[in-house]
Amino acid sequence: MKTVILIGAQGKMGQAALSGLKQHRVITASRSGDSCDFQVDITDKDSIKQLFKNVGDFDAVVNTVGHCEYAPFQTMTDDQWHTTIQSKLIGQINVVKVGIDYIKDSGSFTLISGILNVKPIPQAIADATTSGAIDTFVKCVANELPRGIRINVVNPTVLEEAWDIYGEMMPGFQPVPGQLVGKAFERSVDGFITGQVLFVDA
Repeated sequence: MKTVILIGAQGKMGQAALSGLKQHRVITASRSGDSCDFQVDITDKDSIKQLFKNVGDFDAVVNTVGHCEYAPFQTMTDDQWHTTIQSKLIGQINVVKVGIDYIKDSGSFTLISGILNVKPIPQAIADATTSGAIDTFVKCVANELPRGIRINVVNPTVLEEAWDIYGEMMPGFQPVPGQLVGKAFERSVDGFITGQVLFVDA
């Protein structure tokens, strides 16, 4: 059994990840802290550092959060770009940058991206751009992590559990069950792979 920190545990993607981590001791965290063990803001390095100090020894970090703004490219504001980049891109990089000083030897990080960087849709330019950047970050940084630490990213399509929210903006997409996405998180945490983009698509 490993001790796994799951960031974003209360969201639909967090619940999907949780389904693949049942054999482990899971410490939950979210921005609001509601119904979670801890509160954390991944855009704030001090907040991340405090989370890791509070947890103590841990084997893995799974992040399932990254807020994205949606708008047509021509009307996307600087603030919308900034919000998306600071959360989905820089926030996840922060988790790894801070986390390498606290995670156990041979531990692992699992980040989240999304299928829109390979299957773009209207108004999702910021999501697609940051998802592509995270996929590239993981492939590259895997070669630089110390002490046998691994890193992967789960790149899922839309969840069945979230189809009522996103289905209208994703015509022609086939949603997948959260449990299937959970298997990708399980593979990342419990396997030996590193630097991989784990696509989960129909």
